Amino acid sequence: MTGALKKGMVLLVVVFVGYYMFSDPNGLAQTTKDGGAALWKALTSLFGALIDFINAIKS
Repeated sequence: MTGALKKGMVLLVVVFVGYYMFSDPNGLAQTTKDGGAALWKALTSLFGALIDFINAIKS
């Protein structure tokens, strides 16, 4: 992507989040909370699997 296109996409995301924040702040908060919880669950699963894999290699 070109630099102008990247800047345009970033600006578009910022404007969308800003609009979402002012039009439905509770919805944005809930979406953020749910996304954070899903990310945390995915990361703990990933690292748990990585630890199991390393332990299997050592044995």
